[in-house]
Amino acid sequence: MPLNWIAHATLLVVIILVGTWTAGIIEKRCGQRDPSFVVIDEVAGMWLALSGAQQVWWYFLGAFLIFRLFDVLKPGPISRLQELSGGWGIMLDDLGAGVAALVIIKGILILI
Repeated sequence: MPLNWIAHATLLVVIILVGTWTAGIIEKRCGQRDPSFVVIDEVAGMWLALSGAQQVWWYFLGAFLIFRLFDVLKPGPISRLQELSGGWGIMLDDLGAGVAALVIIKGILILI
């Protein structure tokens, strides 16, 4: 059952805040910058990319592919977000990729 937008936004904010905090702790403890085994940032970014998603397979696939493209390539401002310290750097670059994917997929829907 799809979440209403208030529940969706609330859960996203909780994931972002808890994920940022815990990712920062893990980064300090393991001594690695943006450790690859921390995936809560991808969860939050993908969740954001799917905000207001239509319940059709191609929307999910398109949002996922666009999100991963921006997450891997990290163009312009997304790359600069990763340079922030601690959990914020871990989390915000994926949120930037999520925003970019959301804008593009919604733009495609407007054009169709």
